[in-house]
Amino acid sequence: MATGQIFSKTTQALFYNYKQLPIQRMLDFDFLCGRETPSVAGIINPGSDGFQKLFFGQEEIAIPVHPTIEAACNAHPTADVFINFASFRSAAASSMSALKQPTLRVVAIIAEGVPESDAKQLISYARANNKVIIGPATVGGVQAGAFKIGDTAGTIDNIIQCKLYRPGSVGFVSKSGGMSNELYNTIARVTDGIYEGIAIGGDVFPGSTLSDHILRFNNIPQVKMMVVLGELGGSDEYSLVEALKQGKVQKPVVAWVSGTCARLFKSEVQFGHAGAKSGGELESAQSKNQALRDAGAVVPTSFEALESVIKETFEKLVEEGNIPPVPEVTPPPIPEDLNTAIKSGKVRAPTHIISTISDDRGEEPCYAGVPMSTIIERGYGVGDVISLLWFKRSLPRYCTQFIEICVMLCADHGPCVSGAHNSIVTARAGKDLVSSLVSGLLTIGPRFGGAIDDAARYFKDAYDRGLMPYEFVEGMKKKGIRVPGIGHRIKSRDNRDKRVQLLQKYAHAHFPSVKYMEYAVQVETYTLSKANNLVMNVDGAIGSLFLDLLSGSGMFSKQEIDEIIEIGYLNGLFVLARSIGLIGHTFDQKRLKQPLYRHPWEDVLYTK
Repeated sequence: MATGQIFSKTTQALFYNYKQLPIQRMLDFDFLCGRETPSVAGIINPGSDGFQKLFFGQEEIAIPVHPTIEAACNAHPTADVFINFASFRSAAASSMSALKQPTLRVVAIIAEGVPESDAKQLISYARANNKVIIGPATVGGVQAGAFKIGDTAGTIDNIIQCKLYRPGSVGFVSKSGGMSNELYNTIARVTDGIYEGIAIGGDVFPGSTLSDHILRFNNIPQVKMMVVLGELGGSDEYSLVEALKQGKVQKPVVAWVSGTCARLFKSEVQFGHAGAKSGGELESAQSKNQALRDAGAVVPTSFEALESVIKETFEKLVEEGNIPPVPEVTPPPIPEDLNTAIKSGKVRAPTHIISTISDDRGEEPCYAGVPMSTIIERGYGVGDVISLLWFKRSLPRYCTQFIEICVMLCADHGPCVSGAHNSIVTARAGKDLVSSLVSGLLTIGPRFGGAIDDAARYFKDAYDRGLMPYEFVEGMKKKGIRVPGIGHRIKSRDNRDKRVQLLQKYAHAHFPSVKYMEYAVQVETYTLSKANNLVMNVDGAIGSLFLDLLSGSGMFSKQEIDEIIEIGYLNGLFVLARSIGLIGHTFDQKRLKQPLYRHPWEDVLYTK
């Protein structure tokens, strides 16, 4: 065990297994103490690297993240404390790896329940190599005004109440981390506060003992008195008894061993810690307290009397001139986290995104206020989900079924159309699914699959203004605009698009009104008189029928219908539907292991 001080105001640590809250608490403590540099030099998160953003006062800083202990030690050779937040399953292996690093002197093991055989190996190696272990099953330790481990001493409010932002004169050591926080407060009330506090951990085999730290404190000039809090079980306190008897400790020691109530129970009692279980009379709290008293420690008659005994011992040292007054300082205020300040009502912060269609903050996600479980229990389909997320309401079943029919009919139109061709070529170039899908989607526009919105927009405008079909068509011709939704490269008067016929048949059977579709048919009749291929295509059918769906359902205002058409909802339906086919073509090419595509020369006209 190393002697003397193990921490200072320049101590830096490596933090194993990223935990945001304890690291931020360490950095807040640093700022409170007026440290110039953060106490966390680096974070070790196995398999990861990069940076983690945290706050050092008001300044946001980036702390490096390393994938291995070795890499972290090489990057931060001055960091000599290793704070291990690994689980009990891996704490031993990672702690041993840390102990073997020449730059690390102190290893704090937070996990409880580290196997005893592993703990013994760690202790043996540490002692043989002059290293210090704090834990296992510890909250850590703190040197007031200089450095603290993880969650030691709790919240900033508690740290300020305990005066830990500046050094006092008391060295404190305990088995219990929770009781350490209590005693820091007690000591601050009746003394000038602690200089250093350590929780050695509550497992059966702690890496360092109560007497190890008392002997250290005895060698630290700033420590004028020591307070020890032991507990029943084990024999650790007897090593302190021997040190006192042998005169190795020259400063006053106030000690109390908790667990005196164990004798009130008829059977053996296991208290909170693995080590807090009396195995015989010598391990009882009463026997330990008496032995400490006999060896010269100041031992109160009860835990309730501990505070007054600490006070008396401190005041006596002050009277004798052994403890000079500690100047009080005002610690800087720690900036409050935004979320905390918002919850407490101290600030108003503007949001950055508005969402009206879904909410995932509760026990389950909701689509337009409908819980996910309700969607499943009521047997909603894809059309229902689209109606909730796109239109923010539950449309009648005939509407959502129509949406699903549109998705099915538009899912694919063979490998030769531009979108499918692009996806196929991209997939054969070895690109991933998303790249292949996007390359196909990028071809959707006014010439391929993007005319649904325009068809709805122009048909609605013409119908609402009472234009005769010939007036509408001839007016568009004068403007040099092709009528969206009319015309097909393959289909004609005698070879109608089956998809259009299916949509029209469904609408006639289920829609309360098909006035826009009938108007589109009248337009088609006029355009067919001009040319045989100026037949209504699927864009025109969907565009006109969606107008009938929106107006006939009675669930949308005129303003809402205009907004839906203007925003581009209907083209969105084609994008959604065609994505199914483009993904299918991508999978098809991958499955067939098709090679890189090269367009044939004979299909290109080479000319000057």
